[in-house]
Amino acid sequence: MTYVENIFVCVAAPLLVSMFFMGKKYYRFFFFAFIGMGACLLSAYINTFFAQLYQADLMNASTQIAPVVEEVMKLLPLLFYLLIFDPESEKISSSVLTIAVSFATFENIVYLTQSGAGNLVHLLIRGFGTGAMHIVCGAIICYGLVYVWQRDWLKIAGTAGLLGASITFHATYNLLIAHGGATQYIAYALPLVSLLLAGVVKQVTSRMPRPSQAEEAGADSSQQ
Repeated sequence: MTYVENIFVCVAAPLLVSMFFMGKKYYRFFFFAFIGMGACLLSAYINTFFAQLYQADLMNASTQIAPVVEEVMKLLPLLFYLLIFDPESEKISSSVLTIAVSFATFENIVYLTQSGAGNLVHLLIRGFGTGAMHIVCGAIICYGLVYVWQRDWLKIAGTAGLLGASITFHATYNLLIAHGGATQYIAYALPLVSLLLAGVVKQVTSRMPRPSQAEEAGADSSQQ
């Protein structure tokens, strides 16, 4: 039996100790790192509950239950942060990515305790694949939220759309993994390719002229 909560305590303990020596400047990073690992821990329990409730097999649980539960669990604390503290755009992006990275890291730790660490090549492929998948889902949320939360008329619909996009990407990845065979390696490569394409698009768009604030304000007022 894998005692996931005991693993959480062992991983979180040194981070908690170091947080007090790093200073208040880094509190937000540690806080969202704990949030990400805690979301992973709670997701494991919630996934098991719904899998038992609906008598879902491994395929259905990994493609229909886990993506929804995990992406919602990662988004809820972020929404609380946005509603209560109304942070700047830079803090939104770093907070989302910290949650995604810590979630993926804790998930990989639990996977190691359950499956062992004998096959280094497989673990490297899975580590980069799963880690990149969570980063892609986090990037979808973070860059989307930075945009939609600056526009009141788009907050609810935009947040729901971003959540749906991250769930779809997560479910697609899990579906390819569950299929096995060569498809499994396509799944491992999909997040990395997506991040590469996103980096190229970001470089191209950063060189394009941006509209002035007056033009953006006029566009938003016309939408309202």
